[in-house]
Amino acid sequence: MTLHIQEIPAPEAPMALLLLADPSEDKIRAYLPGSRCFVASNGAEMVAACVVQPLGGGIHELMSIAVSPAHQKQGHGAALLQWVIDFFRNAGAHQLEVGTGSFGYQLAFYQRHGFRVSGIERDFFVNNYPAPIFEDGIQLLDMLRLTLSYTGQAR
Repeated sequence: MTLHIQEIPAPEAPMALLLLADPSEDKIRAYLPGSRCFVASNGAEMVAACVVQPLGGGIHELMSIAVSPAHQKQGHGAALLQWVIDFFRNAGAHQLEVGTGSFGYQLAFYQRHGFRVSGIERDFFVNNYPAPIFEDGIQLLDMLRLTLSYTGQAR
């Protein structure tokens, strides 16, 4: 079955999916207004979602991207991310940014799509979440900022 990707109104964003990528519903609800939400469906089932927030000056930040556990490792997240990258490139964006943990599969996921490390926010996860977040048994402390620049790329 073909994956169908589309934009939906941010208030209709699938919270259960977004909570897989960001454990704070309060944070998600804070960045949803003014953001754009994109979902990937496989038939009638929504399998992935992402939220992108404009930062101004042709720069946008990928705030969240998540794939339902039953559909992970099937290329749905990669397909959704590539679709979003192309969407913003075609819309004339200059840059797409994302913040992620300093280790783990997410870092390689973004780098495979052309994102490059552009900064580190030390103790981000400690200072911005009420409870520790662990991945593969290691506590997330620092957030890496990654950037995908459209400058010089074909539109």
